[in-house]
Amino acid sequence: MNNAVLGVLASGRGSDLQSIIDAVEKGQIKAKIGVVLTDKPNVMALERAEKAGIPAICIDRKQCADRDEFEHKLVDELRKHGVTLVILAGFMRILSPYFVNEFKNCIMNIHPSLLPSFGGAHAHRDVLAYGVKISGCTVHFVDEGMDSGPIIMQVAVPVLDDDTEETLAARVLEQEHIVYPKVIELYLAGKIHVNGRHVTIDE
Repeated sequence: MNNAVLGVLASGRGSDLQSIIDAVEKGQIKAKIGVVLTDKPNVMALERAEKAGIPAICIDRKQCADRDEFEHKLVDELRKHGVTLVILAGFMRILSPYFVNEFKNCIMNIHPSLLPSFGGAHAHRDVLAYGVKISGCTVHFVDEGMDSGPIIMQVAVPVLDDDTEETLAARVLEQEHIVYPKVIELYLAGKIHVNGRHVTIDE
């Protein structure tokens, strides 16, 4: 995909964002990051973007009258910066049908479990409570549901007997930083195809 422009949405520290910034700077991802948007002020994701010379804008959800106003402001900024692929990197909000349809099959998210198991905001806690032996991370397209869009790629990570939420999260995060840039690279190369819920990737 020539002249691809990424728009990254984040809510916190932005470690997945940093892995994408690094991949762009190394030339692994052949695109530019047009803008980084956050829904909270003073988060590290904004600092990471500014340090990399990327436009960094907070659209504070608390300053918007409702979700419609908030999402219209997000879309306006993404359009203004020419974004062609929206990347959610620790963005802790479910997007409405309006937003999803504005960027149909052009929104990706990474989730720290092997979906469809353990969706939601407390994946590592839920994984440990259930006692599963394998967890991991999932890159998927975003639809109107919570962590329910078509799955693109998954990486498995063992759950150890002495794991805490923090140790499991750290091990999964290492894999997130590898797989997310890889999937973006494949998408931009035109190697990812969606047919309903099924995603195929060219060799």
